[in-house]
Amino acid sequence: MTAHRPEPLTEPLIPMPALTPEALRAAVEKLTPSRVPAFVQDLVEATTSAQQNQSLAPLRTFVHTWGVFVAIQRRPPLAARLRHLEEVVGAGTEDPTEAMAEIRAIHAAAEAEAGL
Repeated sequence: MTAHRPEPLTEPLIPMPALTPEALRAAVEKLTPSRVPAFVQDLVEATTSAQQNQSLAPLRTFVHTWGVFVAIQRRPPLAARLRHLEEVVGAGTEDPTEAMAEIRAIHAAAEAEAGL
């Protein structure tokens, strides 16, 4: 069952960085170096899309996505809990309602922590 709540928030590994590509990249490099290629790919795609569409929306989406990611990854127990919940939903072997609600709560808290 997914009704487990993570322990109280542990102290983050790093301070929440500024919501700029440079600061977010540095955080991703420290927290999850294996995700740097995905970060760079997303940044290139967002920049290209912003130029093609003459809109800042793709860059705002990029910063939002990676800001939330970093806010979660700064707290390893929380990141592990999120991975577990995503596995529960993906497995399809139990009712995902509680897991989905907790995933939404984790993302909402991360958005608030990142100032989004």
